[in-house]
Amino acid sequence: MADRGFGADRRMIVTRTPLRVSFFGGGTDLGEFYRREPGAVLSTAINRYVYVTVKRHSDLFFEPIRINYSTSEQVDRIDQIKNNIARECLKLLNIDPPIYVSTVGDVPASTGLGGSSSFAVGLLNALHAFRGERVSPGQLADEACHIEIDVLGEPIGKQDQYAAAFGGMNLFTFKPDDGVTVEHLAMNGSGPMAGLFDSMLMFWTGHQRDTSAVLSEQSKNTASKMDQLRRMRDQAFELHRLIAEGAIDVPRCGEVLDQAWRLKRGLASRITNNQIDEWYAAGRGAGAYGGKLCGAGAGGFLMFLAPPERHRAIREALPGLVEMKVDFESQGSQLVAPFNT
Repeated sequence: MADRGFGADRRMIVTRTPLRVSFFGGGTDLGEFYRREPGAVLSTAINRYVYVTVKRHSDLFFEPIRINYSTSEQVDRIDQIKNNIARECLKLLNIDPPIYVSTVGDVPASTGLGGSSSFAVGLLNALHAFRGERVSPGQLADEACHIEIDVLGEPIGKQDQYAAAFGGMNLFTFKPDDGVTVEHLAMNGSGPMAGLFDSMLMFWTGHQRDTSAVLSEQSKNTASKMDQLRRMRDQAFELHRLIAEGAIDVPRCGEVLDQAWRLKRGLASRITNNQIDEWYAAGRGAGAYGGKLCGAGAGGFLMFLAPPERHRAIREALPGLVEMKVDFESQGSQLVAPFNT
């Protein structure tokens, strides 16, 4: 590789990639389900993000590769990087050192909002831009799925990568041939969507969980849980149909969310626990239409849909939890800072 020299390449790329809230159908995006019959997930991007910075690392530093996240890695070769997603993204796009990658998120990792996949999508977007390429949301999602599922062997589904890449509210249909159909709902932050988010409460349980352990058990149980999963998939289709007609019936959404949560609890032993069940019962008892634990389970964020006049009572019923305000995000992974430093 030619000597770049200090200051020869001073481009810096920053991407902003949204997290997501999955409403219905989670679990049917796992290959163990959709390779038997189509799965479907209804989800929305939210205004909480993962930010990724990529730039050419200065020759003045002793290490050719630096990766900053919750820790900092300084290594000589890409195959020495311990962060699995960062390593495989750099390998996939044939990025040569010296290179600097940094990421920071609005919420902690492993909290049920799809942060790992948002990081993968955001890093791929940044690396493509660093190479002078603009790629489609579909390509970003496909590449992120390839890295997380095919290369790293994570026991996860495909919904998070697609939600991060496309943004907005979507019905994702996962087909037995591994194809994905995206049905984008033309929503903005006002009107029906505002009514949905005005009714939403998100509480941080304070527990980060091992997603792989929960999803591995759930995957193994798929064959014996097909009836429950079909009902959860059909809930995604039902609510998509109602929303596509131009209105969001929040009480009905909350009712179906409650049904979905009861179904989800039976998919694996570690999806819930006594404390989560107590919090959920307290929220329902204080007036919530329904809710769910976001993500694979066992921790993360507890979401409720409730009439705004009951929000204060619900907060008072959950004094030990921290509330996080969220709103709708219409955009997927975005290039926010392509400039020369």
